[in-house]
Amino acid sequence: KLAGVLVLLFERDGQLHVLLTTRSKLLRTHSGQTALPGGRVDPTDVNIVETALREAHEEVKLPLSSPHVHPICLLDPFVSAHHLIVTPVIALLSDVSLLDTLEANADEVAHIFTHPLHPILDPSEAQSLSLVPKGSEDWPWTEDYHALSAFPGLQGLFYRYHRFRSSASPVAGLTADVLIKVASIAYAEAPHYERNPPGQP
Repeated sequence: KLAGVLVLLFERDGQLHVLLTTRSKLLRTHSGQTALPGGRVDPTDVNIVETALREAHEEVKLPLSSPHVHPICLLDPFVSAHHLIVTPVIALLSDVSLLDTLEANADEVAHIFTHPLHPILDPSEAQSLSLVPKGSEDWPWTEDYHALSAFPGLQGLFYRYHRFRSSASPVAGLTADVLIKVASIAYAEAPHYERNPPGQP
């Protein structure tokens, strides 16, 4: 199964930010979790870029064929826990006022929010942001950044599960992995923590 996700980046106060959603708790998979807009490839999609943009339109009413949304590249695919082959589509938003027009599709999305990209590389920078409180429903831990111990993943490799505090649901799992990669490329900088356990590519 193939899927595409939209990594919509925009500039605010001199920093890159990314559009995120909290998935509806009514969904069968990954309910209540943070996600990038996106979903499975439809047979009518011309390419993976169209998949990501179509899904973003369905989920958050991002206008189709907007002159302010500029797809710039694709990242190598990621493999999800459900064995989906997920390709991130990187795009730049040139008019941030478009964010004010977005509307959550209640069947799929509970909340729309944004998060700065660089604190994904250095979680200590998030201290100055308005984040959900520690010990709350959205962040029941005491740490600002939470990386679980590595555990066995696909093909016998070990996988480190990263989780970051945000203004809404935690940025975690595949979404965190994608944003770590995007931030590393955008800033030409390695994360300020151990990204992978030994043996994880």
